[in-house]
Amino acid sequence: MDNAPSHDVVTLPDFRNLGVLLRILVIAEAANLVTLAAHAPDAIEALKSVGGAALPFEFSLLAVALSLFLLSPLLARMPYRRGVCASVALAATVAGALDLAFHSWVGAVPWGAVLKSIAMAGLLAAMILGYFNWRQRVLSPALAKARLMALQSRIRPHFLFNSLNTAVSLVRQDPCLAEQVLLDMSDLFRALLKDSRSLVPLADEIRLAEAYLQIEQLRLGERLRVHWNREGAQAAVNVPILVLQPLLENAVRYGVEPFAAGGDVHVAIRVGGGELVIEVTNSICGGDMPVPSGNRIALANIEERLGLHFDAEGTLHISTRDNLFVVKVCVPFRGACTAAQVA
Repeated sequence: MDNAPSHDVVTLPDFRNLGVLLRILVIAEAANLVTLAAHAPDAIEALKSVGGAALPFEFSLLAVALSLFLLSPLLARMPYRRGVCASVALAATVAGALDLAFHSWVGAVPWGAVLKSIAMAGLLAAMILGYFNWRQRVLSPALAKARLMALQSRIRPHFLFNSLNTAVSLVRQDPCLAEQVLLDMSDLFRALLKDSRSLVPLADEIRLAEAYLQIEQLRLGERLRVHWNREGAQAAVNVPILVLQPLLENAVRYGVEPFAAGGDVHVAIRVGGGELVIEVTNSICGGDMPVPSGNRIALANIEERLGLHFDAEGTLHISTRDNLFVVKVCVPFRGACTAAQVA
């Protein structure tokens, strides 16, 4: 989720995440159906009981989900065990209060039924939180593996060889510039290897991308034309490490390098509609030329890590329009990170 945990720490799910809310609703509905079916003598009676209990259950479920959504920032600041207890207590309290209000409106209050609703809501909440605990522990190794693959894939032999050849060709013509290329390479690879965080500020990711582009600019010269639009970017928004640089590398490798005339790479970063959007566009010379299949390897890795970090709210979209190849990455932005605009 957007405050994704480290691999050894289990945290509460982000109750404002669309994927988390959908899972809560699906699990609760499935548990309710299983419970009703278990107490019914046959399938017909089970269907009748579903219809009779639908309104109070659905209303209670939505009220609990709304309460968790509203109090998610407060729950996220609690230690894990305390947050679990608070979430279970919240679900039980809301369900019990609604059941009490419903029976009071209908007539007499059967306190046994109210206490049963409280117990069932608390048990269901504990079960759902247990599922998210298990899911987080299962996905943590997958996230670590995906991140490792991303780090390793960035150190591609072709990039290393091209950069070294650029430095060698400049040694006699411009020793200072050759030294700068080697220093940029050193900074880039040091950043790729040393940073063990899963999420980094957007400003760090932009600096890493700029270091990469400086090296490629020296090699390709005027053939590489990069256009930045980051007026709407916020520097402290957290993004998965190595989400921008691989997009630029693909754009350079497949949209600029193969063509004598070079190509244009456009980078647009903005915040809107509750999400951060990173869009990288590169020209496709020849118009109907197929996009190389290798272009999808890094994209698949980014898409996997977005899903592991942000669930359904982290997306990657690929499209082509007007002889342009467009990759758009969207990550949720809660507005909690108030930061200066990226210059």
